[in-house]
Amino acid sequence: MPTHFTQSVLQRTHPMGMLIGVYSGLEIIHANVRQVVSDAQVQTDAVLAMQERFHSEVMMTAMDLSAEAETFGCAIRMSDEEIPAVIGRFVTTREQIDSLHVPQAGELRTAVHLKTAENLVNAKKVPVLGGCIGPFSLAGRLFGVSEALEATMTDPDLMQALLEKVTSYLIEYILSFRQVGAAGIIMAEPAAGLLSPRGLAKFSASYVKRIVDATQTPDFTLILHNCGAQLIHLPKVLESGAEVYHFSTPMDLSAALQRVDSNVILCGNLDPVAVFFQGTEVEVEQKTLQLLEMAKLHRNFILSSGCDIPPGAPLRNLDVFYSTLQKN
Repeated sequence: MPTHFTQSVLQRTHPMGMLIGVYSGLEIIHANVRQVVSDAQVQTDAVLAMQERFHSEVMMTAMDLSAEAETFGCAIRMSDEEIPAVIGRFVTTREQIDSLHVPQAGELRTAVHLKTAENLVNAKKVPVLGGCIGPFSLAGRLFGVSEALEATMTDPDLMQALLEKVTSYLIEYILSFRQVGAAGIIMAEPAAGLLSPRGLAKFSASYVKRIVDATQTPDFTLILHNCGAQLIHLPKVLESGAEVYHFSTPMDLSAALQRVDSNVILCGNLDPVAVFFQGTEVEVEQKTLQLLEMAKLHRNFILSSGCDIPPGAPLRNLDVFYSTLQKN
């Protein structure tokens, strides 16, 4: 059964825009990256400032894909200018995986994102989407991405043992977003795009499906983001069972829209760096118009950035995106 979010998109007569770019709000409120991922009020202020400026139809918490790994024990590199990143590997053997403690949802920086979601819901402006990492990508943060990719072929049982633990954690974390009133969550699974289609099905889609089945309700939508997926991955990505999929520039969205059911929503895929960070206002308008033209016959499409827009992207470029969308 379609969720309320997907129904609202499919019933529209005008295309919807949904940029992933909370860090762009830092310029408006004169804050830095460290503050926005460490302080729920700062993050709330950044999101509300962007909503007031752009009148976006959804609000979302920051994409901070090391927060969950930190709760497991990973060391994190943090600065005022760059999004936090995992340092090194936290588990390297089957014995360490078997003894790995699964943390509670809402520990360390994950509490910041949950509180931000709650604050945004209480603001009662537009639907709120939380954000989290996906199972294979979280496993890669803990075990090492290159090592995780290799282990899918050389020691699949080890990877599946780790995936069991991170999947159980992610279910509880996502349910926490649902409990504070969020309308859904964007689950980012970038590392899965590095797998073969068969590997993606086995080590990502099957676990994402369990998460979807455990968390999605008519009032709560899981949006699966995979910035590395290509058209060859699409059938296996769809095995995840989500109703909304968010892709970046490697995905041929025109072809993908021809291959999915009309009630499956695809989002994307303006380049966050080349278009929004490095592009001119004219280029942003041109790229936005091209994507609108490509998808004009498809109601199951949301115009979006292909991934998180990096800190420091010119706000005028985001202005142009939304104004172009409103005029067409």
